[in-house]
Amino acid sequence: MKPNAPVYTGQLRKHMITVPQELGMASGICIFGKLIKSLVFSTDVAIIRNINTDAVIAVYPFTPQPAITHSLMMAAEMPVFCGVGGGTTKGKRVTNLAQDAEFQGAMGVVLNAPTPNESIKRVASVIDIPIVITVVSEYTDIASRLKSGASILNVSCAAKTPLIVGSIRKEFPDVPIIATGGSTPESIRRTIDAGANAITYTPPTTAELFRGMMVRYRDDCEAEYEASLKKRDD
Repeated sequence: MKPNAPVYTGQLRKHMITVPQELGMASGICIFGKLIKSLVFSTDVAIIRNINTDAVIAVYPFTPQPAITHSLMMAAEMPVFCGVGGGTTKGKRVTNLAQDAEFQGAMGVVLNAPTPNESIKRVASVIDIPIVITVVSEYTDIASRLKSGASILNVSCAAKTPLIVGSIRKEFPDVPIIATGGSTPESIRRTIDAGANAITYTPPTTAELFRGMMVRYRDDCEAEYEASLKKRDD
């Protein structure tokens, strides 16, 4: 019988974000000796410092900037996969950003779905960390992506994700696949059963987390005020 791992949470960090336990069912992807089963999809350093995923996938809808990459690398306690463009950001800049991410200690770089195969080849020729290529459609030519130098697929196809993961896994049984798991335990299990090795998890925003905290603060203040009135009347 496997013994339970001892747990320490402390007083100040015990309310950190805990990912769904279903993410632990994934096989994981072993990169440089580290097993990655879950990745948080975020660039919020407060979230990144207070969540129990195995890694960070830091992709954002702006031109990638070294200052952002450097900040994330400094803040994260776990490995980081950095977005380096490939869509709006093209050409030599993508290669330079990928090199910079590697020099800063990134575990891998993430290229956007529109990235040309030639850009993948150029990046693959200058870095020694995994290239993660994003897949957003069932019509993606997976074979050409892998031939160009992509190491890992990042499948993000909304409700179709499990279906497309299954299709890719059937044709490419050994390719490492990261995939979005959806928002429910059932959707996470479906994605893993379809063949995903690791799952990206989108956490609640700081605003959403604060909302519940502020409700508690207001309730506590109201209770304290009512207690003070009762004490005065007595």
